Amino acid sequence: MGHLNLPISKRSPRQWRLLDLVSAAFFAIVFIFLLLVFTPLGDSMAASGRQALLLSTSDPGQRHRLAALVELGTQPVTIEACSADSVDHMPCEDPKRNSQLSREMNFYRERHCPLPDDTPLCLVPPPKGYEIPVQWPESLHKVWHSNMPHNKIAERKGHQGWMKLEGPYFIFPGGGTMFPEGAVPYIEKLGQYIPISGGIIRTALDMGCGVASFGGYLLAEDILTVSFAPRDSHKSQIQFALERGIPAFVAMLGTRRLPFPGFSFDLVHCSRCLVPFTAYNATYFLEVDRLLRPGGYLVISGPPVRWANQDKEWDDLQAVARSLCYEIIVVEGSTAIWKKPLGDSCLPNQNEFGLELCDESDDPSYAWYYRLKKCVSRTSTVKGELAVGTIPKWPSRLTKVPSRATQMKNGIDVYEADTRRWLRRVAYYKNSLNIKLGTPAIRNVMDMNAFFGGFAAALKSDPVWVMNVVPARKPPTLAVIYDRGLIGVYHDWCEPFSTYPRTYDLIHVAGIESLIKDQGKNRCSLVDLMVEMDRILRPQGTVVVRDSPEVIDKVGRIARAIKWTATIHEKEPESHGREKILVATKKFWKLPSASH
Repeated sequence: MGHLNLPISKRSPRQWRLLDLVSAAFFAIVFIFLLLVFTPLGDSMAASGRQALLLSTSDPGQRHRLAALVELGTQPVTIEACSADSVDHMPCEDPKRNSQLSREMNFYRERHCPLPDDTPLCLVPPPKGYEIPVQWPESLHKVWHSNMPHNKIAERKGHQGWMKLEGPYFIFPGGGTMFPEGAVPYIEKLGQYIPISGGIIRTALDMGCGVASFGGYLLAEDILTVSFAPRDSHKSQIQFALERGIPAFVAMLGTRRLPFPGFSFDLVHCSRCLVPFTAYNATYFLEVDRLLRPGGYLVISGPPVRWANQDKEWDDLQAVARSLCYEIIVVEGSTAIWKKPLGDSCLPNQNEFGLELCDESDDPSYAWYYRLKKCVSRTSTVKGELAVGTIPKWPSRLTKVPSRATQMKNGIDVYEADTRRWLRRVAYYKNSLNIKLGTPAIRNVMDMNAFFGGFAAALKSDPVWVMNVVPARKPPTLAVIYDRGLIGVYHDWCEPFSTYPRTYDLIHVAGIESLIKDQGKNRCSLVDLMVEMDRILRPQGTVVVRDSPEVIDKVGRIARAIKWTATIHEKEPESHGREKILVATKKFWKLPSASH
């Protein structure tokens, strides 16, 4: 069979149009191909396509592939900003999702984290008009209104001295619902019955803290307070506390233990915290008892203490305290102060609540997603000295080897070596890496992998506080950190942290890859972890990461994708091992609409 060839003059106009279209399409395809391959336009379009895909979570497989693309760093990929309505995003405290959960024992107000595949891979932006925060100690008294433009607390609590709007600032007179005249005279009053001064009391827990003025003003007495409150109708109590430079995090006393070890706090304080201590067979009082050291102090100010129409609740509260042999020190107005006994000798006894000691197999320091127990934690399960008044006073307790460290294998040697190591490392950070520790630029610090708290201990002379995080799957050393007079929480870094965005000035992590691995396999993504670090880091904040050269290279690639400016350094000369150190700064960027 042959081809039918028509003379040129015999071809129809229709055939001419078809040939022209085919030829034009062919040459257009070739031209576009050459344009994409040999010009920057191709890179730009490819990157644009990747960005659109990167923000899509409808296909988990696609999300994983794009996270891998960021880690590999073979092509320039920038993770884009989340939408403007996500400026206060806390993945595990999402009111819309949590409102669908059970209200029994406030379960719906506890942390409930989405799967990573259900979370957009994007960077939380600052609000419109955001300013670099006021520095400590001025921040204790005022913060920028534009950084948290939420007026509810000022409107509802201004008459109680919590806070009020004044020009471009929120100012904090230092008051609270139960101390509208200010935290200082309230603390002075407590000091008549509790050894507030002199270093006997160092660690305190403030439940339902409001904007944390109680904890803020205890700092003058060298008492370090962990303040907590849930995300609630006031929207951002804890965000205000952290913006002020006061230690705080988001939590709810609901169905689970709070993420602290047993017998860690010298003082537990509730000022109108509205915790129903005697409900559920006194379960919440038993949780406070688990956290309070032998010989420690419990202060409840407000209902039900001598409160109108709450006579039964007040009687029950006193009965529970008596059942546990708490000594009532004073009841003055609507404030009651108890002292916890030194041992377990009070129980078992006859009591109307039927309270019994927990089984000896129960570990009072196990507290990550651990359900509350309706039994009394045994101090006898913990070897060593724990009682307030017998442990060393602050600041000597920072350096003396805690008794709970001595129970670990080679604990004394490991503790002392860790202390020396971190003194050397922190000196190197300041002198050779020019990290602004010790300056007003850094106040809120987090150590993501704290072990014995050596990094925080080395910062003792700096105007900072450190949230020491002990990963839930690592040895439970958090009790040692509290014995030293430092503070912290348990956490699993495959989940978001319970804090608002932009709440830390410096984040430190040694061994970042170990936070996401289990038996050599990744449990979650390093990209997701670093996007979470970006969420909680303030603009112009600093990140310090120590790990192997291979991991540091990977961290550096992800840092570029999340808009950090990073440099990689050799470790300090005296250190052994193969570590390198990455120091990164979070750029102060804004959404386009926020720049006008």
